Amino acid sequence: MELSALQYLIGAAAGAFVGFVLGLIGGGGSVLALPLMLYAVGVRDAHLAVGTSALAVAANAAATALNHSRIGTVRWQVALPFAAAGVCGAWLGSLAGKALDGQKLLGCFGLLMLVVGGLMLRHRSSGAARAAAPARPRRALLLAIGVLTGALSGFFGIGGGFLIVPGLVYAARLPMLAAVGSSLIAVTAFSLTAALNYARSGWVEWPLAAIFALGGLAGGMAGAGLARRLSKRRGTLELLFAALILGVGLYVLYRSAAALGLLTGAAA
Repeated sequence: MELSALQYLIGAAAGAFVGFVLGLIGGGGSVLALPLMLYAVGVRDAHLAVGTSALAVAANAAATALNHSRIGTVRWQVALPFAAAGVCGAWLGSLAGKALDGQKLLGCFGLLMLVVGGLMLRHRSSGAARAAAPARPRRALLLAIGVLTGALSGFFGIGGGFLIVPGLVYAARLPMLAAVGSSLIAVTAFSLTAALNYARSGWVEWPLAAIFALGGLAGGMAGAGLARRLSKRRGTLELLFAALILGVGLYVLYRSAAALGLLTGAAA
């Protein structure tokens, strides 16, 4: 698929927005990469958008993981086996995603966005997460959650950090900051696995993925800087972002339903 210079410019801006959201509120932003690829940049093929967004998410997660590793918030003894188990799930999930009709895949993704928005609202209403008490990780549970979250990440081409972080807190009993840092290793591994699987079928637009990722790096630095200044208002920011996720999820569902002929009229 040939893209215009304007589409590449929009891709950089979209990547910057995703990175900005990730830097600002710490999670959930990568779920916007796919709808932005489709409806802002104008990638017409759903599978091409999934593969490209997965590669961009992997690049951004790897860069952020490097920063967390430098400050010691990555628990490698937990992150590596979790990521290894999840890679198997991500490969199988991406195979299933490629086999599903593109519009049906988008419909499922719209439902996922509604779940993500609901989880963000629930997390906000429950207050700040408590630091987990040091304890031995439950190895079997850790690996099982790794496979499940990897499968979901591979199926939709997303990072999946909104599920990985609570999974690490629950199964590995990590403090929240260590769970966030360790989750980035898994996000990188899962997204890269999905991207490589989609690339085998020619469903990755490499220049767009690179530009999207570079925009994400710049946006992430800006978002992190603003987050430090607005730290007392993060609950409000998360509420606004959850509303955005829910709205975009409903729009994705509408577009996919219209394309499948489930609604009267056609998608624009």
